[in-house]
Amino acid sequence: MFFWRDDLGGIRRAFTDRAGGVSDPPYAGLNLGGHVGDDSDAVRENRTRVAAALAVDVERLVFMDQCHGSDVAVVTEKPDGALPVDGVVTAEPDLALAVLVADCTPVLLSDAEAGVIGAVHAGRPGMTTGVLAQAISAMHDLGASRIAAAVGPSVCGRCYEVPLEMREAAAAVTSEARAVSWTGTPAIDVASGVVAQLRAAGVDDLTWVAGCAREDDSLFSYRRDGTTGRFAGVIVRGVS
Repeated sequence: MFFWRDDLGGIRRAFTDRAGGVSDPPYAGLNLGGHVGDDSDAVRENRTRVAAALAVDVERLVFMDQCHGSDVAVVTEKPDGALPVDGVVTAEPDLALAVLVADCTPVLLSDAEAGVIGAVHAGRPGMTTGVLAQAISAMHDLGASRIAAAVGPSVCGRCYEVPLEMREAAAAVTSEARAVSWTGTPAIDVASGVVAQLRAAGVDDLTWVAGCAREDDSLFSYRRDGTTGRFAGVIVRGVS
């Protein structure tokens, strides 16, 4: 169920994998994405299992309607409708925040002392348009000051081949994103760019979970499989 998880000062953080779910192929396993064509009852059961494993009610599990942008929302409860953003932040205990990915970089942010957490969907568009800076700013507005980050597995730079112009545009924003694919063609390393941006923003307590979604069959990857599910980064703060 979990590719990686830990407890940092009472804040539970995890990145899921494909194990332990009920979805059928091509979403086989623990698909948490409700927008990819999978059976809705299977997705609901998968989400319920993840919530239970993290000791939170599934009705307190917040997902975004991600749109590859840089908008961030501050929430105090689970929204009734869609949440069309790529970052979500809260200071509410036992409200779990989730980010769905199948190649993009999931980022979990927290300040245990301030009791503020965030989840960010950092694909190439979000990285280049400042979604991480927006999320960190929103956390500061809620009183966070010493932010820790967990950066989850995503497609690696060797596997993310792109046109030269696209790579150079990303590198113009964050030079660490410039990469070369396995075959020597232009590529983007989004996770390296994300880590560089976090460090530039003063995030020193940083955990980068190794793994390439395209190379690791235990993770969902759109680049590898096309029609597929989504794994997630999830973060929740317990009641003090």
